[in-house]
Amino acid sequence: MAITKTAPRDGGERADTAPDDDRTPPATRRLDSPLLLTLLLLTAVMFQDPVRGALAAPVMQSWMTVFVAVMVQALPFLVLGVLLSAAIAVFVPASFFARALPAHPLLAVPVAGAAGAVLPGCECASVPVAGALVRRGVTPAAALAFLLSAPAINPVVLTATAVAFPGNPEMVLARFVAGLLVACAMGWLWHRLGRTDWLRLPARASYEGQGKGAAFWGSVRHDVTHAGGFLVVGAMAAATLKAVVPAHWLGAAAGHPVLSVLVLAALAVVLSLCSEADAFVAASLTQFSLTARLTLLVVGPVIDLKLFAMQAGTFGRAFALRFAPATFALAVLVAALTGTVLL
Repeated sequence: MAITKTAPRDGGERADTAPDDDRTPPATRRLDSPLLLTLLLLTAVMFQDPVRGALAAPVMQSWMTVFVAVMVQALPFLVLGVLLSAAIAVFVPASFFARALPAHPLLAVPVAGAAGAVLPGCECASVPVAGALVRRGVTPAAALAFLLSAPAINPVVLTATAVAFPGNPEMVLARFVAGLLVACAMGWLWHRLGRTDWLRLPARASYEGQGKGAAFWGSVRHDVTHAGGFLVVGAMAAATLKAVVPAHWLGAAAGHPVLSVLVLAALAVVLSLCSEADAFVAASLTQFSLTARLTLLVVGPVIDLKLFAMQAGTFGRAFALRFAPATFALAVLVAALTGTVLL
């Protein structure tokens, strides 16, 4: 039987009306999460003896201890920050911030920095809250000042510092002054040199037309999934570095005034301690001077590995690669000067 062709209206050649076969392309297979988890479990079962031997090594035990400690310390405050972020995004009108903060960024920065003293959380809580403030129209300079001051000078942190240093009450004042100075200085620096294209907040689902309850929990789910992944990455990096740095290096650096400050600044970044617990770690480092230990307390809440990962996830990698080094250098300088004057 012959196959007929029909002439197209535009004068071109038209394909045969009868197809050569009725086969449809096969469905593509996708590596989804349950399948990936199944493959990982099967791999772990097949190689359980080597895996068990690797986990029994002292280095891996140290790695697991640090990783779990960082996650246990940080996760409750991450959840707190996510809840506050969702509440700000859903229940607080944008006009509130226009009334609460001065219109000029140079004045809004110290006000936002001082407002950080009322949030009882650590850096894991302040990052999502700062992201929510930017989305609600707060100038980035003020939001970043809040991001840095909230984990550094809130009442819980200052109380913990007073308990950890009962014989040195000046440490509380020095930490408050240095933390607020770093927050305000970085806010003003961002206002002067920062660019809006460096801030790339992640895309969020639209909750238009939904009730406030549905919008609130939708925002919570988004932020927990997004920020939680970067928290895990930062905790893994902190655990890896902590496990490979020899402990006797600290003793060798404690006797040098400048080197001791730099070493504890680097240690604050590596350990990624919660700002509400780092005072007790600093108090235990009795071989170091008070100024060096103050540096650990000032640097840790404003920049560490998990905080860098969370900043990159919330504001974009271009922002984190510029903001984190500048924050570290300024925090070390301010802590050293404050310690020299007050301690």
